[in-house]
Amino acid sequence: MSFISYLINGVSLGSVYAIIALGYTMVYGIAKMLNFAHGDVIMVGGFVVFTIVSSLGLPPVLGIVAAVAICTVLGMIIERVAYKPLRNAASPLAVLITAIGVSYLLQNIALLLFGANTKSFTSIVSIPPLKLAEGKLMISGETIVTIISGIIIMVCLTLFVNRTKAGQAMLAVSEDKGAAQLMGINVNGTIALTFAIGSALAAVAGMLLCSSYPSLTPYTGAMPGIKAFVAAVFGGIGSIPGAMIGGILLGIIEILGKAYISSQMADAIVFAVLIIVLLVKPAGILGKNIQEKV
Repeated sequence: MSFISYLINGVSLGSVYAIIALGYTMVYGIAKMLNFAHGDVIMVGGFVVFTIVSSLGLPPVLGIVAAVAICTVLGMIIERVAYKPLRNAASPLAVLITAIGVSYLLQNIALLLFGANTKSFTSIVSIPPLKLAEGKLMISGETIVTIISGIIIMVCLTLFVNRTKAGQAMLAVSEDKGAAQLMGINVNGTIALTFAIGSALAAVAGMLLCSSYPSLTPYTGAMPGIKAFVAAVFGGIGSIPGAMIGGILLGIIEILGKAYISSQMADAIVFAVLIIVLLVKPAGILGKNIQEKV
């Protein structure tokens, strides 16, 4: 019974990683940029909810709406100010270094505003736990909401990309920005929309993560952001189903590693599995090898 409990917790944690990884995989798939400040947008979303719910005592619904709205606008501002001027930079390292700089900027702003002390996060989930097997197996409300949210987000995102005009524009931009622009597609607007969606997903992931693990610091999003990037690569970066599969597998590996091997070695196990997968299948589980003509 404990194994099933660990498995469910792994799927729950993996769903959070998957939601974050969807932001990574969309931005990379369309703009070909690695937004390493993405993890810190998670932290921003957490602090917005903390301020509205815990500090001001307002309903969680207002906190959720505010967090999604603020993170969406923040993502668009980051893209416009930090990444758009470097879109045609000679070296891709310029964007990478800028992303790291934006990450540290967000962390230090949070330090100035909220301090370094760990904040106790009030869960936004009010669903009672589900008891199974005559009470021997208990699934928390946070776990239920996280898993369902991950599935709904992946399905909605897949339908959005494949069935809407904006989604088709994203696919066109991901294939060839120049050709898409010649066809009348607003490339700048499409990339900005991609950052907006990714940042909104980061806000949702931040709320779910802090609800399941009720603590919040300016560094809360750093490690989950890195692990979500690992999940995106694991599943095949650029693939929406791949990000979901990679996130869930990563969560299961981490929880089972903590339970059966060593809690201190769990992170090392996660990255070791990634190395093995990439040695066997460099493009990831659902990724496609792209052949370049010389």
